[in-house]
Amino acid sequence: MVKMRNISINKSDRAPVSRQRVEYVERKGIGHPDSLIDGIVDATSHALSREYLDKCDSTILHHNVDKGLIIGGASKATFGYGKITKKIEVIVTGRATDRYKGVRIDVNEIAREVATKYLKENTRYLDVKNEVTFVSKIAKGSADLTDLFVRGKGKDVPLANDTSFGIGFAPLTDTERLVLETERYLNGNSYKHSMPSVGEDIKVMGLRNGNEITLTIAIAFVAKLVKNLDQYISYKERIRKDVSRFAEKLVGKEVAVHINAADPEDGDAVYLTKTGLSCEAGDDGSVGRGNRVNGLITPFRPMSLEAAAGKNPVSHIGKIYNILATEIAKDIVDQYPSILECNLAIMSQIGKRIDQPLNLNIDIATERGANFDNAKGKARYIANQRLEQIGDFTIDISLGKYKTF
Repeated sequence: MVKMRNISINKSDRAPVSRQRVEYVERKGIGHPDSLIDGIVDATSHALSREYLDKCDSTILHHNVDKGLIIGGASKATFGYGKITKKIEVIVTGRATDRYKGVRIDVNEIAREVATKYLKENTRYLDVKNEVTFVSKIAKGSADLTDLFVRGKGKDVPLANDTSFGIGFAPLTDTERLVLETERYLNGNSYKHSMPSVGEDIKVMGLRNGNEITLTIAIAFVAKLVKNLDQYISYKERIRKDVSRFAEKLVGKEVAVHINAADPEDGDAVYLTKTGLSCEAGDDGSVGRGNRVNGLITPFRPMSLEAAAGKNPVSHIGKIYNILATEIAKDIVDQYPSILECNLAIMSQIGKRIDQPLNLNIDIATERGANFDNAKGKARYIANQRLEQIGDFTIDISLGKYKTF
């Protein structure tokens, strides 16, 4: 039988974002330094989880590797040529259990191996061996949080490691879908095959003003694949047209598209890089400064400032509740089409079971004439069901089935 929990459900007193006059949406692509370091630390958490499961009685031990930096290097890039003159530095830190019943877990070596592998798999023109240095300074966890983690072991449901909250919403607006899918389109294998000069460092900013949408896109071009200024300009125009067609097909309307808007008219200092990454020449990255768990930065929506990437998937609310809130909101709007918008927040209390949040708050906006009581009952049932199944959910997170950026 499903337990009843402290769930509050409210009828939204504001217009859904899709019906507001103005909307801003941003996505930092997979090669943006903030996304790269998010990806590295989250992959490190996945690797540590697998190592713990393999060597520590099938148990994921305490770890939070949610601190990290990419310190940009220096480079020279001009048409047809690029060179790194100062290496990029990757620093990973945080806390992790390094011993269990006499077994040593080399957490820092795991982090270095993961960082190397991640960069090789997610960049094409970065010489990871010769152009990047790695530093891992993961230390032993604090006694109180480690003890709290241990107290949660063996129980059917872990204990929350923090008093914090997670935020989620659904559905995505047209602008949100467009920003998200445009970056995925430009960084997809098919587009990279047709336009290899397009680097992985892509940032998409969307503005909707009334019914008009404008996309401003920054793309780090790969210098050795661009012969001269004329070719650079022609590539920009081709990408602009490609994105315009893609956008019109996705949202059913004409969209204004601007590529590398900072390029000067005389062609001096256009956006060329050796690697297709801005971090080669001074742009730094930090965990948690980029996309939220749904892959977007949405200032017109409620958001959590938690850095979900790298946090442990067993008890760390900053990861679990942000992903869970997003999934519950999706479930609610999928199963009740009359709901125009669902905003959801979940608050934990440190030391309490993660399936028993201090509060779960749901705001829903429905179509005019829709039965709010029916929607309310459906939303409560879905939230309770998700919390009831949170053990399986955290396992899926540990296996990397949910994105954190």
